[in-house]
Amino acid sequence: MKKYLLIIAMFLSVFYSFGQDRKKSRQKIKALKIAFLTQELQLTSLEAEKFWPLYNIHQEKLELYRDKGRSEINRRIKQVGSFNNLNEEEAKDFLSLKLDLERKTVLEKECFLKDASKFLSYKKLMRLQLSEREFTRKLMRKYGRERRPKE
Repeated sequence: MKKYLLIIAMFLSVFYSFGQDRKKSRQKIKALKIAFLTQELQLTSLEAEKFWPLYNIHQEKLELYRDKGRSEINRRIKQVGSFNNLNEEEAKDFLSLKLDLERKTVLEKECFLKDASKFLSYKKLMRLQLSEREFTRKLMRKYGRERRPKE
């Protein structure tokens, strides 16, 4: 286990030593996440063959909802000049949009779990959720250390 964590740590170190090209960074993060989840879930070859295409589509949909929410909010705030210039009706619209995207996100997650449970145990699906959270924590810890100014 320590060996795998060391390998992941090395990948993270290499990842952050490169420039800040967002597209390349996202691709590297995705590759690290795949490696981490593969190790954590210990999927059989049959499970992996069914899991990864389904998981990738699921992640794309979730990313689409996040991006849509961010871009729409940024666009609307830019139109009115700043957040402080929003009126009550516009703020209400923002919250409605946010709730709508959250509903879509929950529905997508439910659909993914329903489809994935056809070939993965619920225990592995729980492990997936815990592993995703752990990967994010490790990434944020590493990123935070790299971004802190040296004293």
